[in-house]
Amino acid sequence: MNSAYIHIPFCEQICHYCDFNKFFLHTQPVDEYLQLLEKEFKLYIEQIPDLSLKTIFVGGGTPTALSADQLEVLCSAIRRNLPFEGGEFTFEANPGDLTEEKLRVLADHGVNRLSLGVQSFNDSLLKKIGRSHQVKDVYRSIRLAQKAGFSNISIDLIYALPGQTLEDFAETLKKAIELDLPHYSGYSLLVEPKTVFYNLMRKGQLRLPGEDQEAAMYEMLIDEMAKSGHDQYEISNFSNPGFQSIHNLVYWNNEEYIGFGAGAHGYVRGIRYSNYGPLKKYMNPLEKGSLPIIEQHTVTDQEKMEEEMFLGLRKRSGVSISHFIQKFSVDPRSLFREQFSSLCAKGWIEEKDGTIRLTRQGLFLGNEVFQAFLLS
Repeated sequence: MNSAYIHIPFCEQICHYCDFNKFFLHTQPVDEYLQLLEKEFKLYIEQIPDLSLKTIFVGGGTPTALSADQLEVLCSAIRRNLPFEGGEFTFEANPGDLTEEKLRVLADHGVNRLSLGVQSFNDSLLKKIGRSHQVKDVYRSIRLAQKAGFSNISIDLIYALPGQTLEDFAETLKKAIELDLPHYSGYSLLVEPKTVFYNLMRKGQLRLPGEDQEAAMYEMLIDEMAKSGHDQYEISNFSNPGFQSIHNLVYWNNEEYIGFGAGAHGYVRGIRYSNYGPLKKYMNPLEKGSLPIIEQHTVTDQEKMEEEMFLGLRKRSGVSISHFIQKFSVDPRSLFREQFSSLCAKGWIEEKDGTIRLTRQGLFLGNEVFQAFLLS
């Protein structure tokens, strides 16, 4: 177990599509939260004294919604308590939040990767989806980050947004690629319960592109990234050589990691767990010296093998047959014989060079492929 995820659930503005655990920053007990987050670090270090981290990912919410002083407190607590000797240290950021002072704090504490939630290069679309930044903020933030010494920068894009056309997404892609960054992520909009968009959809007030348009946008994303030299190493992620997200590969490789913070999830010693989401429920156990876990599940051997398949198939390199056999002492082609036969016949997966992986057609039907490997 070499990775840690840290959740900072505060935002300056709540986006209309977001279903992550988050709270409007103002009036929240941010300083108390950071103190108790450090307490959670200490409790885990007591339980896992030989922990050695190679990746740390600070997500949210919006971690950079914190003030520079609060970021100093957070980063100092991370470096003081978590055994991180060097590796990939990522912070998620909102383009409108970054300042020279905040970037200096991050750089001084060894943060070496930034992931910016850009989503679109169309100001009217950004406003429509509830983003607080404008396109000009994206360019400004990237200039500031590069000036501060950050070279490993990723941006997120979302397509199939309300009212978005193929031409608009083509323009967003063009502007994104012109930035010549080493990493890009592109996701189709998902309308999740308990979001503004979900409520609008239930009222019939949300007009989204159709499935054909959505597929065309995804195909454009794949093709344009390939033309620009960015390798599609996972369904939604593209990078220059050597700039894959090492932390996210931990998830797709079905490896264990610790999750800290309100609403965070973790996978430790064969147990998947989740923390309380509401701030008071997260903070109360920590004040009493206990971990804020609301739910735990011991992953069965069958579930581990299923997860190995549907997480591993997200990677374009696929699932290594020899690694699967080494890990579980069974050949996935025999364990999942019916699924393998059916999905190969449909042309959605293929066996090639000792791996099982999605075909080009399978990329567009990933969720159906993954569902096939859930036996229980």
